[in-house]
Amino acid sequence: MTIIIADDHPLFRDAMAKKLAQQNDPDIIEAGSFSELESVLETFPAPDILILDLQFPGLDSLSKLVTLKNKLKRTALIIVSMNTDAALVQAVMATGVDGYISKNVPPEQLLSDIADIQNGNIVVNYIPGTLPNLRVTPAELDLLTERQREVLQLLVQGKSNKQIAQSLNISPFTVRIHVSQVLHVLGVPTRTVAIAQYSHLI
Repeated sequence: MTIIIADDHPLFRDAMAKKLAQQNDPDIIEAGSFSELESVLETFPAPDILILDLQFPGLDSLSKLVTLKNKLKRTALIIVSMNTDAALVQAVMATGVDGYISKNVPPEQLLSDIADIQNGNIVVNYIPGTLPNLRVTPAELDLLTERQREVLQLLVQGKSNKQIAQSLNISPFTVRIHVSQVLHVLGVPTRTVAIAQYSHLI
């Protein structure tokens, strides 16, 4: 079994590696930056498990998680983080990762969660314990114009304003206006929450 631990904190990596080494004698590779992770994946293109810190240097957008998961279809992609914001957790899970585990959980629980994910289960374990109901109803989506729907669809794909502008052949300024209108119509405070809500309907 090959496990990659991608975290910029050496103490966390070392502690995690020591714990995981007690389980089935796995091959453990560590990475301290996104560029280092990319290099590791060239050598180990299909790890069994990738444990990735959400605040990992170079992981600057949710779209990179989507890209990683699409590339590592047979890998259990597990996000670990100190962040327990419910909307963010739900947005991260919407990218297709296999689990989100708080760094605050006890080490033995963390190992148990990783084992559950490896067995094919989806695990979300963080301090609040439950996710709020953030689903958008079809009726609310009907209030969006065709262009606003297109913008929202691209937001869900993790596109930046610049990328949306290029895709729709409009200016970034116009994209900002559309995004603002989408948030207003759906009654959500941020694009992250909008992504989390809309992901359940596609």
